[in-house]
Amino acid sequence: MSWLTEYVRPKIRTLFSRREVPENLWHQCPACQQMIFHRDLLANLKVCTHCGHHMRATVAERLAWTFDETGFTRIELPKVTADPLRFRDSKRYSDRLKEAREKTHAEDAIAVAHGTIGGAKTVVAVMDFDFIGGSMGAAVGEGLVAAARLATLQEAPLVVFTASGGARMQEGAISLMQMPRSVLATRIVKDAGLPYIVVLTDPTTGGVTASFAMLGDIQIAEPGALIGFAGARVIEQTVREKLPEGFQRAEYLLEHGIIDMVVKRTELRATLGRVIGLLRSKELPEAA
Repeated sequence: MSWLTEYVRPKIRTLFSRREVPENLWHQCPACQQMIFHRDLLANLKVCTHCGHHMRATVAERLAWTFDETGFTRIELPKVTADPLRFRDSKRYSDRLKEAREKTHAEDAIAVAHGTIGGAKTVVAVMDFDFIGGSMGAAVGEGLVAAARLATLQEAPLVVFTASGGARMQEGAISLMQMPRSVLATRIVKDAGLPYIVVLTDPTTGGVTASFAMLGDIQIAEPGALIGFAGARVIEQTVREKLPEGFQRAEYLLEHGIIDMVVKRTELRATLGRVIGLLRSKELPEAA
């Protein structure tokens, strides 16, 4: 073989060969089906630039978007007994926990951090829907109590982001007991005279809705978020009536007085800072 075939031809092939393009450069909006460049999507906080659909976010993204640019500190949450009932359905609960932890790099479906929002000290708890559907087990209950105690220790408001399918069936009655336990966490904050703010994200259902998610001093929801207790189909079968358009969506709940605000994600940090400032203000306006 000549130097043309051994050296020149491979060099030419290398220069003109097709480069591999990463598969995650473009994302398709699940609402309008439009393609969005990944940098544009992240810059808009995972809100579709075409139709405004709010896509689901990770815990890390929520914390980064919520706290001031000065940063935040995550706390270690109390450990709980893994698989207390030795539950098994199609697979062992312990195996489900292992898979969820490998997928999310988290211990359970809640994370707690503290920092500042609008310059005010704040404690934030975020539920992780990627961890077994954000289901509420003993770890979530302990996490909420830990967040409440940290808020009282720092004399700071508590903000909770909800995203859950409800109680965790693999923990049976233990998961159901987290409903009153989570309510207790809200009382710890309120008895200390501190604001308790809930941000309802898509989806918030089941026992989470029936407990701490609906007890905020201020109830905020993201646009289009599904919020309810039972599923719409179950309700229709029970009441034997056709449900209204948009039933259990954030806008419907706002219209009927269940929540206080529907706030776009891009405006949420500023809104939280303003609300916290108003609730913590010690100066009352003079009577006219």
